[in-house]
Amino acid sequence: MADPTTQSNYLDISTKHVHFDWTINWEKRTISGSATHTLIAHRDGVDKVIFDTSALDITSVEVGDSEQQYTLGDQHKVMGSALVIPLHASLGPNTELRVKVTYSTTPSAAAIGWLEKEQTAGRQYEYLYTQCQAIYARSLAPLQDTPAIRITYSADVRSSLPVLLSALRLSPPTDHPHTPGDIVEYKYNQPSPIASYLIAIASGNLVYRAFPPVAGKSWSTGVWTEPETLEAAYWEFSKDTGRYVATAEELITQYDYGVYDLLVLPPSFPYGGMENACLTFVTPTLLAGDRSLVDVVAHEISHSWFGNNVGNANASHFWLNEGFTTYTERLLQHYVHSPAERDFSYIIGRKGLLDDLKLYESRPKYQRLVIRFEHGEDPDDAYSSVPYEKGSNFILYLERLLGGLEVFLPYVRDYASTFRGKAITTDEWKAHLFLYWEKHGGEKKLQLLRTVDWDAWLYGEGLNLPVEIKYDTSLATNAYALAHRWDKSRNADESKLEFKPSDLDSFNANQKVVFLERLQLAEPLPASHIHVLTRTYGFDTTLNDEIRLRWYKLALATDAAPIYASRAADWVVDKRGVKGRMKFCRPVFRAVYEVDSELARYTWEENRQFFHPIARKLIDKDLGLTE
Repeated sequence: MADPTTQSNYLDISTKHVHFDWTINWEKRTISGSATHTLIAHRDGVDKVIFDTSALDITSVEVGDSEQQYTLGDQHKVMGSALVIPLHASLGPNTELRVKVTYSTTPSAAAIGWLEKEQTAGRQYEYLYTQCQAIYARSLAPLQDTPAIRITYSADVRSSLPVLLSALRLSPPTDHPHTPGDIVEYKYNQPSPIASYLIAIASGNLVYRAFPPVAGKSWSTGVWTEPETLEAAYWEFSKDTGRYVATAEELITQYDYGVYDLLVLPPSFPYGGMENACLTFVTPTLLAGDRSLVDVVAHEISHSWFGNNVGNANASHFWLNEGFTTYTERLLQHYVHSPAERDFSYIIGRKGLLDDLKLYESRPKYQRLVIRFEHGEDPDDAYSSVPYEKGSNFILYLERLLGGLEVFLPYVRDYASTFRGKAITTDEWKAHLFLYWEKHGGEKKLQLLRTVDWDAWLYGEGLNLPVEIKYDTSLATNAYALAHRWDKSRNADESKLEFKPSDLDSFNANQKVVFLERLQLAEPLPASHIHVLTRTYGFDTTLNDEIRLRWYKLALATDAAPIYASRAADWVVDKRGVKGRMKFCRPVFRAVYEVDSELARYTWEENRQFFHPIARKLIDKDLGLTE
């Protein structure tokens, strides 16, 4: 099946390598230059090349050494405009071709976040970063913007501020000082084939610090950030990042990308993390000061095997990326921390899964793991925790069904090795699963696989998993007990409530999250109890954004909501740094909208420009401002 989110003819002819020659123009807010593709034909009679573009200003096209005419199709609201380049002569299979497109991005490019200096930590220099997943790379460069093909790339980039790419730096050296204002040319190369959505660039006042090397490993790890947040970021991530990469290598296969660096972005970054090859982008909301949120880094590291290496062929099979990655993230927690921590993460994830499944009750196809997207349908409409949590629970179920972790891990290794560097569909994954267990267990294992309700897991809708999964609740027991006490106190007079700050003395951050989520599953508490809870535990002032999110979701579902709606709205648009991470801003804006639609819309419209273009598009839909 062809990818329904691309207009390119990648099945006929596809890019092997692309070289970018770029100049960043900070005044015009554009990246201009060229993309030179080395393509290979896959069949007889190929007479054109079609690239995806969106909001690009095309200047010229060269095929081989000759300038060529081209046409730019009408703008599709999701897929952009098809750049159609006729060829001088039709090509046969395995014929290579060079095509150079000279162009410039435009300020309306959805992939690029341009930040004013006031939106950065240092408030002295402007900043830009890209977010190309799912189908926004076409607004950064003319590409066959589909995960179905894997390409290598190289780049020469000139800028008056330091430049980072999702590739290996060739020059200047990482520790080379760049005085802001001086034009420096940066050279990068990505020799490992990756999907187009993993092409990334960032530029700003950036500095680097390497993490301690891991004994016996040739790859390196470190963190990039603005100078003002370097110390906090180094402390937060230096302990576990290298350990996670090393543990993943031991569990699965070698790490292929040479470097695993983190870039801590300004607050408008719309995700917790983005697994750009060699350079994971992360949100500053992870800087909790207690390393309680570094599991996001474990998730992004796991993408180095599932997504970046073995990947989904198109958006319909996105769960293969995120389900296996979430499963592997929790394996890392199992081995780096404890088996109980692994199950505790599943417990936390189940509440988010339930919330998102409820969100899609009117659009139940988005409750499925495998979603059959129509041609031109926006994959971001389905973005939720479903592929992450439902997918990882499915793999956990298969692990337990087939004999437990020790028996299942060799299969995970074989899966990663078999499809290394390839993009696959769910059917291809399933076929490999059966072949592996036939070889390593015979009829007994095949009989177990035949008991799986495949349709229910892959295409099922509704609020429940096809099989109820049991977890080790030992780390959740105290949180459950405290939530139960509050639930049972709902009829008591406010003056007789016997709760105190020391109730949480033994709780870590994740246990506080589970406490609040457990309370959300009960009937809403009276407003008086919400006020006491606020005064007692101080959840509305905590610096841990995961806790703060759950607190507002709890409070805004009660009779106390009118009081807390403005606080929640102010938290999201805090002038010290908006909560641009969509995990936070979208549910809070939706919750505020249910309480006070005028407040939600006014707050959003006053602050919309501080958020990333992807977040703008989706929150506009959430608040009924667009269809």
